Amino acid sequence: MNKISTKLATSFIISFLIMDTLLMVYLHQTITHARVNEELDRLLKTGSNHRDVLEDNYNETTLHHIILMESGGERDVAILDDAGNVVQHSLDNEEVLLPYLNQLNEELPTKDTILPVDWKESPYLISVHPYTAQGNSGSLVMLQSTIPIRQLVHRLNIHFILAGGGGIVILFVVYLLLSKWLTRPLIRMKEATEQISKGFYDVDLPKLSNDELGELATSIRTLSNDLSRVKRERNEFLASVSHEMGTPLTYLIGYAKVAQRTELDDAERFNYLSIIEEEAERLKTLVKNLMDLAQMDEMTFSVSRSEFSSTGFVRDIVQLVQPAFDMKGISLFTETGDDFTLVADRMRLEQIILNLLDNALHYSESGTTVTVRAFQNKKQAVLQVQDNGCGIPVDNQQEIFEKLYRVEKSRSRSFGGAGLGLAIVKELTEAHGGTIDVQSEPGHGSTFTIRL
Repeated sequence: MNKISTKLATSFIISFLIMDTLLMVYLHQTITHARVNEELDRLLKTGSNHRDVLEDNYNETTLHHIILMESGGERDVAILDDAGNVVQHSLDNEEVLLPYLNQLNEELPTKDTILPVDWKESPYLISVHPYTAQGNSGSLVMLQSTIPIRQLVHRLNIHFILAGGGGIVILFVVYLLLSKWLTRPLIRMKEATEQISKGFYDVDLPKLSNDELGELATSIRTLSNDLSRVKRERNEFLASVSHEMGTPLTYLIGYAKVAQRTELDDAERFNYLSIIEEEAERLKTLVKNLMDLAQMDEMTFSVSRSEFSSTGFVRDIVQLVQPAFDMKGISLFTETGDDFTLVADRMRLEQIILNLLDNALHYSESGTTVTVRAFQNKKQAVLQVQDNGCGIPVDNQQEIFEKLYRVEKSRSRSFGGAGLGLAIVKELTEAHGGTIDVQSEPGHGSTFTIRL
């Protein structure tokens, strides 16, 4: 019993059989008792009428008339004297009365009475009607055959059996419908999840109705698409990482071999060693950035908030990077306005602004300007880094925050970027509960805005 439809159908059948059995027993007993009571009421009424006629006019003609009225039908009558002897009767066989006469003599009823008998075992229902007329007394006994009642019960049994069988057939149809409407979609979804677990993310699930099954199918399709995208991005990420790490390693190995040549003078050897140092620093920075991203993805890094001055924060950042901008001939300005309190992880926030400034430094030409701003807007802390560099095409402005994405991959070495800085900026900003956006136009620079 592994199929859910089988379990449901079994539960329905068991529940139906229990309720059906209880209902049928109740109806059976109610109908049967109603029919028995109806027969007894009619028996009492008929016997009472005969007794009244007998008391009004007791003679042989009346006796004969009463016997004649009840002859040849489902009812019979017997007239007894005060000694319990049968005066007249309409029975085919007088011996039928014997068991009832003994019971009647023991109870000696004084008014119209139903003699207690089990209609299931007894061939007759019995009513007794004492009479007194013209010096004569005795009892008028009415006998109603129980055959019609047993026939009714038999018909009820047949109808109830047919009704029960019909109910089971209906439940079997329900089982088939459940197999079609419930089990088959679930089996399709199970097969789809098995394919996903094996790495096949291109699953095809039919569009189901607007219910829980439809929502589950939609969730599986969404999961499949997300896993497919993650797999594609992972492969691209690994390929990009391999390329990015392969380039400095190739330079390290190549220039290390060149530097080992004995015929080189000190100036040439120093030049090659400088290149080796530069590539080692690039590799170190790349590995550090990858470690930062890995920690962010696994939420193993923490954000420790503290309060500090916005003006002092910007001043410290500018002092740190000013020499690098001066060496390239780029003017670095600050616009802080009124001082306000920043509530953030200072080290992580420094990492954000330093990455943005490093980006501006690499993508700006000598003679341009870079501006760092800090101000408040509707209780939000806003930090901006604006440059006059090469700018970013509109189509690429949302993709630049993806890992290892660069607008111009062919220029990555000349600018020194690996496409990780902005990804780190975005992750750290969101870890603070903030947002980052960019406004840029090719040839006119870019403005990155952090809102906390």
